[in-house]
Amino acid sequence: MTNENQKKSKNIENTAFIIFGVTGDLTKRKLIPAIYELFLSNRIPKNFHIVGFARRDWNDNHLLESFTDSINTYLNGNMNMEIFNSLFSNIKFVQSSFSDENGYVELKKYLSEQSIQNVLFYLAAPPDQYSTIIEMLKKNKLNHFSKGWTRIVVEKPYGRDLETAKELEVLIHNAFEENQIYRIDHYLGKETVQNILVLRFANGIFEPLWNRQHIDHVQIIVAETVGVGTRAGYYETAGVIRDMFQNHLMQLLALTAMETPVSFTADCVRDEKVKVLRALRPYSSKQVLENTFRAQYTSGYVDGKKVVGYKDEIGVNRDSITETFLAARFYVDNWRWSGVPFYLRSGKCLPKRMTEIVIQFKQIPLSLFNWHNMAGDAPNVLVIKIQPDEGVSLSFGAKIPGQVNQIAPVEMNFNYEESFKVHIPEAYIRLIQDVLYGDATLFTRSDEVIAQWSFIDRILEGWKESTIKYLPVYEAGTWGPPGVDFFIKGDNRSWRNPEV
Repeated sequence: MTNENQKKSKNIENTAFIIFGVTGDLTKRKLIPAIYELFLSNRIPKNFHIVGFARRDWNDNHLLESFTDSINTYLNGNMNMEIFNSLFSNIKFVQSSFSDENGYVELKKYLSEQSIQNVLFYLAAPPDQYSTIIEMLKKNKLNHFSKGWTRIVVEKPYGRDLETAKELEVLIHNAFEENQIYRIDHYLGKETVQNILVLRFANGIFEPLWNRQHIDHVQIIVAETVGVGTRAGYYETAGVIRDMFQNHLMQLLALTAMETPVSFTADCVRDEKVKVLRALRPYSSKQVLENTFRAQYTSGYVDGKKVVGYKDEIGVNRDSITETFLAARFYVDNWRWSGVPFYLRSGKCLPKRMTEIVIQFKQIPLSLFNWHNMAGDAPNVLVIKIQPDEGVSLSFGAKIPGQVNQIAPVEMNFNYEESFKVHIPEAYIRLIQDVLYGDATLFTRSDEVIAQWSFIDRILEGWKESTIKYLPVYEAGTWGPPGVDFFIKGDNRSWRNPEV
């Protein structure tokens, strides 16, 4: 957190945290455990109010029971009753649909009666309700209600294409100023993601090599072992490109490729990320098909459990061509990265849950002494492991002991938890704290969102114009269909698929 933001938001006393969609899964799994952890570490004041807003027929007692269940379930029952009672001594449930003005009148009355100084609105509701909530907040003058500050957190997806993202931008800016808006991407709250910049810019052994002269290519993968499950209705209209690429993967790409910011402040960091997004090479419709590879999962086994195919999931169209797996080749057309391909992959029902950034360095110009090199043609690989085992590994070639001259790949490994002897905090803990203290560094800015959608929209248009009526399939529990290997082998490269 910057000193400037500490001065601006050092007083967060008498704050109300208002959750729209409080009865949903996000609140239970992420928000309440994060709030509890923040309170436990004295980063939330005692007079903290939590207001739940939803249409379910609940009351304050139902809300308290839900919070109790949330902490018992997701913090492994590690609940201190004294802390719990202190944190949740000021809770309120507003039973209302998002379009019913009476709910907002009741909310406003509660905030006035409690003399609330600061207000944080959190949109944990379905994305199709965002516009309704924002319009009702403005109509009832809740967008600039407090004597202190008023902020709003918007979850992904932020629009479903460039047009809807722009519409949402106009709508939200009619109600809130940009410095009030926090577009959340939980990947940016992960410790390892934040350490990408430290690894790059604070280490003299990496910073001079981070360019086209020394790096052959970059791979970024976000793999999930789960299928679409109960989210089939959403996923049919989203696919992996909207669910993962437009936000998480493009943010990871921007952090990997960006130039050094002048300082670690919100605008300086986001200025550099936007430059990367705007430098992405735009594709024609033909180039879209040449530089992307889509697929769908069929039935198979993941972690020894039988998984049904995507088209057999409830709510999925039997003729669906929604991608559950996508590999893409991107280029950042600037001086640092010219000619260096960035290979991005993400998919459902893959063998392992993991997120990694792989930096493949160029090989030496000649084979060393004609020795047998079992490290391959390019043994130097830097892997930034974002989840689940946060850390960094560097592989290089070393001589095998003995009389025979052979080179083998070896690794140096760094693990965050082992090195720092601390548990890596959940991303939402850091992000909610930053919103409360007014630090927007780890949140996406308006021009970032538009730049991301501008690029993704070209891919969506290219797919729409194609005559493809079906997608290749891959068995659940595999790294994708054979075609995805040919996709990268055509560039004389190969995927890094970690052992399961």
